[in-house]
Amino acid sequence: MLSRLRHPLAAVGATTALTLPWVFVWATGSAHSLGDLQTVALSGLAVLGASFMLAWAAETAEKDVPRAFALAVLAVLAVAPEYAVDALYAWQAGANAGTALGADKANLAVANMTGANRILIGLGWSGIALFTVYRSRSSEDPAVVQTAGFMKSKVRIDRDLATEIAFLLAATAYAFFVPLGHGIGMLDTVVLVSLYAIYIGIVIRGEIEEHEEQVGVPGYFQSLPKLLRIASVLLMFSYSGAMIYTAVHPFAEGLEHLGTSLGIPPFFMIQWIAPLASESPELIVVAYLVNKARSTAGFNALISSKLNQWTLLIGTLAVVYSIAAGSIGALPFDEKQQAEIWITAAQSFFALGVLANFEISVREAVVLLVLFVSQVVAEFWVIQTMTDPQAHELSMLILYAYTAVYVVLGVGLFVTRRDELRAIFDRTAANARNALPGGSEQVEHAD
Repeated sequence: MLSRLRHPLAAVGATTALTLPWVFVWATGSAHSLGDLQTVALSGLAVLGASFMLAWAAETAEKDVPRAFALAVLAVLAVAPEYAVDALYAWQAGANAGTALGADKANLAVANMTGANRILIGLGWSGIALFTVYRSRSSEDPAVVQTAGFMKSKVRIDRDLATEIAFLLAATAYAFFVPLGHGIGMLDTVVLVSLYAIYIGIVIRGEIEEHEEQVGVPGYFQSLPKLLRIASVLLMFSYSGAMIYTAVHPFAEGLEHLGTSLGIPPFFMIQWIAPLASESPELIVVAYLVNKARSTAGFNALISSKLNQWTLLIGTLAVVYSIAAGSIGALPFDEKQQAEIWITAAQSFFALGVLANFEISVREAVVLLVLFVSQVVAEFWVIQTMTDPQAHELSMLILYAYTAVYVVLGVGLFVTRRDELRAIFDRTAANARNALPGGSEQVEHAD
């Protein structure tokens, strides 16, 4: 509907209108007087409107900054609510350090973080790949390769994502060792945040690509004089970021309360429903890009989001915990959350194996989706039907079994695609050298 409006500014106005009811509720402090369903509806509309603005801002910014950097900014803003929710639990854990309540809040912080990361791949990467192939049946998408055979059609991924894949693989490899310390500490913060800082240092010095010809709202803003264009981008990023930051937490809480009233366990809600709500801006943005046949940019945003969640999100938990506790410490977690971190790292490892050849087929997307959904459903069934000791034991068995499956599949893919993996590291090294002063190495763009 928005695309049919005649003038691009009319679309901006209509999108802004979606956020205004929530602006009024938030500004007047009357959110507490709303019912759960009203809160979900108003905050959900604000998230929807803000997501469109985020996408427009990122597309417009591609004219003035490297696309990877524009999408990295989009990714940080889109998943900012997840940082806020997780930081809240980490703060409560630190404020109650050494108590049972503190330990419980710390486990919730880890559960929320692992849930968000697994949703981004299990539903995000797989769902968007399937949607991209489906959308290409009615609208041509150069990234989609239609292949005869059962579920063999595939989506080509931009080879410029080699840097993101390499850094994500490094963060994933490190994540396997995090549970061994029985807590997320300052060493983890230094390693993971440093990885992201180095990545940003590389992509921000990349060349500004020949940007795609835009239409609609981003096309209109790109046609403006440079200073006005930059101001428009900053305003859209700021406004949409503020909307997402203020609306997603109430949105998630409203969904949690609705779910609890339906008999869904609170811990399950915090691990899965709350992260699903906080990830919604990112998924809406990517679906919008794919719908414009810009699946390459969509996957760039998804992978960038995974990278910043898998580095900055984990890395900031120990900082928030230590500030609240009043001393440097490690965010603790129990045996269950230890297993949750391992399965999250294993899923990431397998997903990167899928992308190692810069393609994701329908079959691979279905495997990612089925593995994710079946594990969540199996664990939910266990929680709902068994007593606590039995449920804990079987839940652990499920987590370890799926971890093993992910690792075995990932190893198989990396072994068969070892040449592609070597090319990824070579290309990343070349990009890193080019980011240094005086760097001018030619980066190979072979298919």
